[in-house]
Amino acid sequence: MATQTMSQSETLSEDKRSDKTAPRLLTWIPTGLMLLASVLVIASIAFPYWGLVLEAPQYPGGLQMRVFVNRMTGDEDPRLDEVREIDGLNHYIGMQSLYNAASFERSIAIPAVIIMVVLLVVAAFLRRRWAWVLTLPAIAFPFIFLGDLAFWMNNYGQNLDPYAPLSSAIEPFTPPIIGEGVIGQFKTVAYVDTGWYLAVVAVVLVSAALLIRMLRSRAASRES
Repeated sequence: MATQTMSQSETLSEDKRSDKTAPRLLTWIPTGLMLLASVLVIASIAFPYWGLVLEAPQYPGGLQMRVFVNRMTGDEDPRLDEVREIDGLNHYIGMQSLYNAASFERSIAIPAVIIMVVLLVVAAFLRRRWAWVLTLPAIAFPFIFLGDLAFWMNNYGQNLDPYAPLSSAIEPFTPPIIGEGVIGQFKTVAYVDTGWYLAVVAVVLVSAALLIRMLRSRAASRES
């Protein structure tokens, strides 16, 4: 009988320990998710966020442009500056130089990412109801990137130089930022790339962390 009583008390103590462990996990899981999101945001700047391939008969392999948060590059082959090649083709239809696009955004991109990461880290450890506000820049960032890109693509396509050599052959247009399009004899294929996907995964992690915190806060309110 005494043995049975001791067994029951041990079971009760184990249940109490498990009851204490669960809230602790719910406290630290959101912190871990936000810290992981911070790492992904930092890592994303090393990869292109967006890419464009121009295909035409005279370019069998296509011309490729990769856009990072703070710079543009062509193919990985350093002997071929494909961005300048695309820029030269754009000149004939009256489009401005790609190097002039989003110059301000590119100049502040790295400091902006660092600030976002700092805010995420602070939000990860801050136990305040308003801490979610600090995560908003990171949540909005990949979508702001695409919105800004769409703005510049539309601006360039709709404001062609009327005195360009081939201005009469090309009507103003809005290039797609995702998917296929046609510009004169060129077919374009636009797509989001690795860096953007990393930033979106970070958004998912932060959103999950905020959801867990919200559910935990509601459960604590009911208990009290």
